[in-house]
Amino acid sequence: MADPITEVAQQHPAPDGVIYQYGTAGFRTKAEVLDSVLTRVGLIAALRSRALKGKWVGVMITASHNPPEDNGVKLVEPMGNMLQEEWEVLSTKMANQPAGEVFKYYKELATANRIDLNSPARVVVARDTRASGARLLGCLQDGLKAAGAESKDYGFLTTPQLHYMVRCLNTEGTKDSYGTPTEQGYYEKFGVAFKNALRGKKPSGSLTVDGANGVGGPKLTELIKYLPPKEEGLEIFVVNDNVIKPESLNVDCGADYVKTNQRAPPTSKTGPGDRCCSLDGDADRVVYYFKDTNNVFRLLDGDRIATLVASFLGDLVRQSGLADSVTIGVVQTAYANGAATNYVQQHLKLKVDCTPTGVKYLHHAAEKLDVGVYFEANGHGTVIFSHDTLETIATHEPKSPGQKEALDVLRACINLINQAVGDALSDFLLVEVVLAHKNWGPQEWLSTYTDLPNRLLKVVVNDRKIFQTTDAERRLVKPEGVQQQIDKEVQKVRQGRSFARASGTEDAVRVYAEAATKAEAEDLARKVAEIVKVAGSK
Repeated sequence: MADPITEVAQQHPAPDGVIYQYGTAGFRTKAEVLDSVLTRVGLIAALRSRALKGKWVGVMITASHNPPEDNGVKLVEPMGNMLQEEWEVLSTKMANQPAGEVFKYYKELATANRIDLNSPARVVVARDTRASGARLLGCLQDGLKAAGAESKDYGFLTTPQLHYMVRCLNTEGTKDSYGTPTEQGYYEKFGVAFKNALRGKKPSGSLTVDGANGVGGPKLTELIKYLPPKEEGLEIFVVNDNVIKPESLNVDCGADYVKTNQRAPPTSKTGPGDRCCSLDGDADRVVYYFKDTNNVFRLLDGDRIATLVASFLGDLVRQSGLADSVTIGVVQTAYANGAATNYVQQHLKLKVDCTPTGVKYLHHAAEKLDVGVYFEANGHGTVIFSHDTLETIATHEPKSPGQKEALDVLRACINLINQAVGDALSDFLLVEVVLAHKNWGPQEWLSTYTDLPNRLLKVVVNDRKIFQTTDAERRLVKPEGVQQQIDKEVQKVRQGRSFARASGTEDAVRVYAEAATKAEAEDLARKVAEIVKVAGSK
């Protein structure tokens, strides 16, 4: 009789000719070719847990903002952070092994990493609302069972909720305890923190939240039950929360639709000045927007959230009397608008670091700061407080009632932020706290600086791997000569900036361009896209 691992690998064979790659978003592709990958992720998750002496690791089945027919899977480390890079490589190799070699490779990994295959393995699992999720969960569970892992299935969760569960399970009963590892525990933690952070201030008007017809809609409806009543707190209207029809996921709605099309979802019924925000399919991104008095659509994206949050935390740190012991920095990618970078450096007088695109790079850079604020322009981000900074804030003695009040709000904000990962639900509650304290509506927020007009285009290419970059993805080194052509076009427009980088999730190159006027930005984007198209079709 074959061993259980070979048996399960043969039960879920990989389709011919498909090469899998574990990227920033884990494995992500068409759902119909993922069965074998899920089974093998089960094996990898069991090995990772054993390598970490039986700590809980997470597996999330989701394809986030991708179309409904796609799916994906990613692994989560014990503190709720993203999988270590060397294990991304091992996961890729495991996914591409022929079925007959899987057991051999599994044992090789165990030997190379000194893993005792008889030690306990613990894996926690959840999924989004895609139709293919149930089938893929079965494939994953087959792999976990073959590897002898204990598993806990949380059913439907947002991606950040799963990250929260993993962190809670591993810190339960310790001084670093993060919360109760249940869905109710999640709602209670963030509900109490929101109330404490508001400190009796009431956000003006209401907020309409677009759930992208994904898992975020019903989870937000649940969270609302734990927030202060609308008379005292925030009135929230949830729209696009149809999870009964999985084929409507991310279709004409959600954060990616709003950011890419620079318009509200067609279903939007809000009037001028009404605050709106859109989550993505698994609720780890959020962007805000509104119509101004002239009925013009205005986007408040991740750059805007980062500057708003950084300025508020900076004020709280100063007002608490902590300015000499805590410094705040903002981490951005090349997609951050030049005006946002300028505002942070010149107006807020804070340090800015630029990293390659991808949450893991931003998260890693933010971890090196006392307080690291990072948001990608697409709305994915969070705030990370270093261990020492948390200690400093926890033990700080205020010298006046004013300092005490600011310190209480700062401590509540720390609890309101999901530090494990960017979390759309916790992030929009934080934005609402800041707006309430500043007594701002969306127009005041927008007025802090004027974005340079910009355009983002997607160019489908034969092979995205030929496009290689340097300088935090702001310059192409290959194909040769392409960057020089881009530079030439950039010089023709005022305040021009443009770059091209391979997408992490599909065979395409993303082209970003900004300039002093909309016409110049669009012209620049079109010309750079043409250069990329020619280079990519060779």
